[in-house]
Amino acid sequence: MIQDVLGIMPRPLHWLRISPRHWLAALAMLLVLHGASAQPTTAPVGQPLPANATLDQCVEFALRNQPLVRQSQLDERIADRNIRIGLSYWLPQINGTGVYTRNIQLQASVLPVDFTDPAAGQRIVRFGLKNVSTVGLQATQLLYSNDVLRAARSVRATRLNYAQTTALNKIDVVTNVSKAFYDILLTEEQLRILLEVLQRQERQVRDAKAQYEVGIADKTDFLRADISLKNAAAQRRSLVAALPGKYATLKQLMGIEAGNNLALKYDTLEMVRQTLLDTTVQLAYEKRVEIQQLQTQKQLQRYTIDYYRFGFLPSLSSYYNYNRVYQDNDFSELYKQAFPNQQAGLQLALPIFTGTRRLQNLKIAELQDEQLDLTIFDAKNQINSEFEQAMGAYKGSLNEFYTIEQNVAEAKEVYRILNLQYREGLRTFLDVIIAETDLRTAQLNYYNALFNVLSTKLDVQRALGNITFNQNQ
Repeated sequence: MIQDVLGIMPRPLHWLRISPRHWLAALAMLLVLHGASAQPTTAPVGQPLPANATLDQCVEFALRNQPLVRQSQLDERIADRNIRIGLSYWLPQINGTGVYTRNIQLQASVLPVDFTDPAAGQRIVRFGLKNVSTVGLQATQLLYSNDVLRAARSVRATRLNYAQTTALNKIDVVTNVSKAFYDILLTEEQLRILLEVLQRQERQVRDAKAQYEVGIADKTDFLRADISLKNAAAQRRSLVAALPGKYATLKQLMGIEAGNNLALKYDTLEMVRQTLLDTTVQLAYEKRVEIQQLQTQKQLQRYTIDYYRFGFLPSLSSYYNYNRVYQDNDFSELYKQAFPNQQAGLQLALPIFTGTRRLQNLKIAELQDEQLDLTIFDAKNQINSEFEQAMGAYKGSLNEFYTIEQNVAEAKEVYRILNLQYREGLRTFLDVIIAETDLRTAQLNYYNALFNVLSTKLDVQRALGNITFNQNQ
């Protein structure tokens, strides 16, 4: 028997005689290709950032590379694959089978020796052959199923739901990156102002010290100038220390690796021009992606309700089976003659009684639909509150910005006049110190106010649903 089996085995193939060196080279190539395909996709997507990036370039880069956005886009692709899996049940399902059985001991039955004469006695008869093999092909075609019908109906809404999640994440990225950019702008402008302050105060310290040494001025003038200089220097050192952390925050929001450098370019005058916003615009809830997504989820919930409502319907499918049966006591002769058989038919599955499970699930789905209605109602109230607060904050910030803008111009004029009067001996040095402090405070407050206006404007645009971005990113 073993010799028969060995006799039908194929001879060694020619490619098995390839040298070990070639095998090792092929194995190394496979490992390299596998390693390349397994590399994490953390490299920046799209064009790299320029040496000095503007706000628009930072936002564009973040929309392509921010991990949360990329994860959402991967979720969209995963959802699309799951949709295809659900729809695949509408296609024919074809399976092949192959079975070999060695009957070590054949099945025995006790039969009469003579079927016409019960008194003739009995005999033992064994049925079958020692070797049996079956090669089969089974094909099924689904004609109707409530499960697959639900999957087909929810295709568009499911894709839209995941796309809306990605849109929400992109809106967060645009808002957060813009605010982080403005925060760095504020800090760098404050550093620039404090540098000018230090240069003025260093000159004042030198003048006050020289006047004190020749007996023209009091020692307190020199000490006041020195104290003011130290305070400004300490304030600037605090801002310098905080700046790397703010850059790190912006890089994290943009999806830039921690070790990479980031330099920004901005036009303060252009940002001042961008502070204006139409405050007469009316809130439209349907423009908010959050409301759109809740409406999409409500549509999906309606499909779920229909699924349980029509769950009593049967599922129907057609099938076709084809088998080739091989039998022989001699293994070497097994596959020389086949005994084919085939069947075709319809299969109907009707749920007669499920213990009220379908009705309970239907009621749960209807209650969940009511929950979604309440969620939409509450979301609209939250959006309205968000809009009113953001608009109020914007109007207040804009008014404060205009006021401080006037204060800066007046503080510069006051400082210029008092400084001239001091040099002519008409004013005390204390008046100059106070005027210089007022000027510094007004200039720092100016950029604080500008940052607040731009930030609150973003909040208003978000509340209105007006945050835009390139849909292809």
